[in-house]
Amino acid sequence: FFKQKTAYEIGVRLVGSEMCIRDSEMTDSENTPIQPVSGTVVPRFAGPSTFARLPEIRDVKSCDIAILGIPFDAGTSYRPGARFGPQAIRQASRHLRTQYHPSYDTEPFIEQQVADAGDITCNPFNILESVEQIQTAATEMLGNVKSIISLGGDHTIALPLLRAVNHHFGPVALVHFDAHLDTWDTYFGAPYTHGTPFRRAGEEKLFLDHASMHVGIRGPLYSRNDLINDEELGFKVVHCDEFQTEGVEHVIGRIKERVGNNSIYLSIDIDVLDPAHAPGTGTPEIAGMSSRELVNVLRGLAGLNIISADVVEVAPAYDQAELTSLAAATIVYEIINLLTRSPGKES
Repeated sequence: FFKQKTAYEIGVRLVGSEMCIRDSEMTDSENTPIQPVSGTVVPRFAGPSTFARLPEIRDVKSCDIAILGIPFDAGTSYRPGARFGPQAIRQASRHLRTQYHPSYDTEPFIEQQVADAGDITCNPFNILESVEQIQTAATEMLGNVKSIISLGGDHTIALPLLRAVNHHFGPVALVHFDAHLDTWDTYFGAPYTHGTPFRRAGEEKLFLDHASMHVGIRGPLYSRNDLINDEELGFKVVHCDEFQTEGVEHVIGRIKERVGNNSIYLSIDIDVLDPAHAPGTGTPEIAGMSSRELVNVLRGLAGLNIISADVVEVAPAYDQAELTSLAAATIVYEIINLLTRSPGKES
């Protein structure tokens, strides 16, 4: 039985249901994607522990989008705990209704095969080794799937992920949602931290300096030179106050004008959201984006050529009622739909 059935089907049967969206005899003869367990078949609080109760990647013949956990937080400068982010995001994703998204008019798990690829093993005592482990695993994964969405983990992981993307696609337009620039040189002499990934990425020319930008930046800085140094790397900045003074459509327009027709990598630090919407993070900053603003900006990017993405800095120990984890899980689902609507990927 366990050799013949997929993990998806086993997950359904283990909770007492004989109903499956796909019969096992169809698995080898059709290319229809294996879909998540339906909440109308098995209650959402039960069933597999994968993201959105998707199949595991080992149980699908091919995969378009892989969900990849990266439980690493040795690069944090304030409150640690993002190593528990991937499992918290997966748990919160049970709440989602995933079959159809009316804002995109998509059935993302029918139109593409999405699967959970588990977690990358990271050495919690060695940042450099972990960076290399993440880079190697992500590079290999992108050789076998079209896109990956990574669940952090702290923002240090963006550097090895950009290296992996660069290996396969070359430099990309980087759209970075964050309260912080993350382009500082070092912290206490350490070059690889969650506050330095995009300085290193700029030095390595991993992103297009004429097509990249930060969104949601706010709060005081270490020095007036921080913005100058950031601009020298090529970034433009959408300050969080622009959502109040100009509105969401203005921000969407700025992003689209900046990235043009280039391939895009999205890097989303959950602390771009106001702590009222995402308290469970390591370095919260007040006066941030609302979850509605972030979701609507992402929806405004539909049709752009998005390659891959990460969602980072969820630290569930500081969360309340899964607010942060649910926000992150919902953002991941939005990105899955964006990838479904990327050029060349529509069915």
